[in-house]
Amino acid sequence: MAVTFSRKPAYSVAVSADDREHGDLRARILAAAANPFIGASAAAFLFLLSLALLVLVTGDPNKGSPLVRAPLDKLGTTKNIPQGWREALVPEGDREAPLLPGALDLSNLPFLGHADEPAEADAIVAPSPIAAVTGPLPAAPLAGLYAPGPGGGVLPVIAADGRTAAEAYARPFTADGRPRVALVIGGLGLNPQTTRAAIETLPPEITLSFAPYAEGLQGWIDLARSHGHEVLLEAPMEPVDYPANDPGPYTLIAANRPEDTVRKLEWLMSRATGYYGLTNYLGSRFVTSDTAMTTFTLALKARGLAFIDDGQASLRGGPIPRASADRIIDDELAAGSIDGQLKMLEVGAAGRGQALGSGFAYPVTINQVRLWAAGLAGRGLQLTPASAMAKR
Repeated sequence: MAVTFSRKPAYSVAVSADDREHGDLRARILAAAANPFIGASAAAFLFLLSLALLVLVTGDPNKGSPLVRAPLDKLGTTKNIPQGWREALVPEGDREAPLLPGALDLSNLPFLGHADEPAEADAIVAPSPIAAVTGPLPAAPLAGLYAPGPGGGVLPVIAADGRTAAEAYARPFTADGRPRVALVIGGLGLNPQTTRAAIETLPPEITLSFAPYAEGLQGWIDLARSHGHEVLLEAPMEPVDYPANDPGPYTLIAANRPEDTVRKLEWLMSRATGYYGLTNYLGSRFVTSDTAMTTFTLALKARGLAFIDDGQASLRGGPIPRASADRIIDDELAAGSIDGQLKMLEVGAAGRGQALGSGFAYPVTINQVRLWAAGLAGRGLQLTPASAMAKR
């Protein structure tokens, strides 16, 4: 007789009605899962659910908003920008246009016109000239010298009585007959340590210029003026190696139409208030264009501003207060080299009666300038703000 062996347990179990129903349900689920269309739909649902959870955890609520991303590592007259500028990126303060391009429309007063007088609570009375020289400069903006600008900022205008920003925001100065030396330290606002060091340790006669892309820009300018420094705003201009060397999204391009140049200028100028003029950042191509520089100069004239350059535009005049640096003091980042350039400024001042230098806010530059300025009077020279060098 044949015997059959089985691997299953040698017992039998009675199947109830509920068990039969659960078995039918499992069978139907398995059958549905085997359907390729239903399986694909379920997989897509799970993917979307996972994506939604990921966005909730790591998503950026500001994605999709227009945002300026400037190559800040390239801002400076030399390479190797100091570390730490990110710490200066604080929220914008009052009167500071945001770092959003928005609509680059012309302002209501693109060239001409006077600002309305502010409300009595906003009016600011300038201190006497003596107080301005020996203490803080008056807080900006001054009554009658501003109008609304792009992005909620303000733009400088010529006041109804003829006052200009170039006059009102410059540091007052009285010549004493000695040869004069002036210095502009630029690239400020990007590195909090060097910016604060320049503001707080350099003599108030040193002119400070600020990068327009720095966040918290108005706060830095207010701090500089509270320490007696007059302020310039840097205008990024097209260099000969653009776009390999890109000064940022609002670079003034030589071949742009005049209205495009004015739009960019207005955004730059509306970033803050309290500066008496503009200075160039790069610009070796822009300053050689007659058309571009004519547009630039007329825009500054209409807004009552000066133009102080680092020497690249020394052949450019114009109907605005102008001055060009005789030398850049820190092309070579070494204390001895900087000292040598500062000495050459003194020689130039002794020979011509005045000399203007330009430098960048590197720690070594700030330290050497501080030491140099401390002994300048003893060497028979007068330290002056850059605005005192400006001529029409």
